[in-house]
Amino acid sequence: MAKVFVIDVARCSGCHNCQLACKDEHCGNDWRPYAAPQPPTGQFWCKVTDHPRGTIPKVKIHYIPVLCNHCADAPCIAAAENGAVYRREDGLVVIDPEKAAGQKAIAEACPYGAVYWNEELALPQKCTGCAHLLDHGSAVPRCVEACPTDAMKFGEEEDLKDLLADAVVLHEEYGTGPRVYYRNIPGCFLGGLVYDPAEEEVVIGAKVILTRADGTTLETETDAFGDFWFKELPEETVSVTIRAEGFTEKTFGGLNTAECPNLGDVALERE
Repeated sequence: MAKVFVIDVARCSGCHNCQLACKDEHCGNDWRPYAAPQPPTGQFWCKVTDHPRGTIPKVKIHYIPVLCNHCADAPCIAAAENGAVYRREDGLVVIDPEKAAGQKAIAEACPYGAVYWNEELALPQKCTGCAHLLDHGSAVPRCVEACPTDAMKFGEEEDLKDLLADAVVLHEEYGTGPRVYYRNIPGCFLGGLVYDPAEEEVVIGAKVILTRADGTTLETETDAFGDFWFKELPEETVSVTIRAEGFTEKTFGGLNTAECPNLGDVALERE
């Protein structure tokens, strides 16, 4: 039996309900032996991070709820003494608030920064997966229950295998085997607007060709507003060529898609 979280970033609206629900559940509430009270400030066992990209007016933003990954190979377990951090049968990793007292190394061991150090209690603390609720009949943690868009899922890995098929984890390079998975994290994008300075009008139907690092190309056309977009791009260096009948071709090279470049208002000169 192995529980996992699956978070669909495309569904997350950034409402912060999950973050607030976590605070409501744990601030001022002593759930020992699962967890001591979470302080009202300084700790976010569930934290919604915002990721704005691009430049005005070509701007997009997505949100990623971040919590303890309940890693299969958890560094916090390895750093703990006296079994102060343990993995439950359902896969959730829990810090024993009594045994972990004074063990700052537990917080320092987490490469994700998901384990916090409570100065007042001299105690490492983090998301428990609301194990206290699960053990008393709740089907899901508070964060999952509070999500209005159904962006957060929690359950048996086998039951969620269809969602896991295209899911990824954060910082796979850490090698900790995270048990929190994410779907539909947006790729990079590139955009711009094409216009005719002589007529002071946008150019509709201009062909825009993006040449990737491996030499392959993607094509699109400017829309009724002169805009064009390339979406879901990997991080790489590309070039863009813009062609329209009766105009001189224009090329932009050395574009880093990781920066989600906006080419701005591109003026095409008449031939």
